[in-house]
Amino acid sequence: MLAHRTPHEAYRRVDFDARVHGASPAELVHLCYEHLVSALGTAIHAHGIGDNSLKSSSMTRALTAITALQLGVSGDSDVAGALKHLYESARRTLLDCAISFDPHKVETLRADFMEIGRALQQG
Repeated sequence: MLAHRTPHEAYRRVDFDARVHGASPAELVHLCYEHLVSALGTAIHAHGIGDNSLKSSSMTRALTAITALQLGVSGDSDVAGALKHLYESARRTLLDCAISFDPHKVETLRADFMEIGRALQQG
């Protein structure tokens, strides 16, 4: 399975799997935010150097993180509703950018999730 990946991707995956194992729910949310921010940064970089394959795989990783975050929201509270709206909006932005990549939208999304992630850690 790892033979089809670059060494960097294989290391990233092993690191991610190790961090997920035994993590608390709050740690998993933070990990998803880190994963999302990293993937968006890589997509922007890949776009800048014209590496469409890396950009595509990074956008897929970002969508995976958003999907995990969406699946983790439960309940009908105002906070849950706000999170569902946030994650769905992010998902739509990512899907739109997968068709027509807009580095400014991706960077805005990245900055938003970096800020939220920092707030959650301080929280």
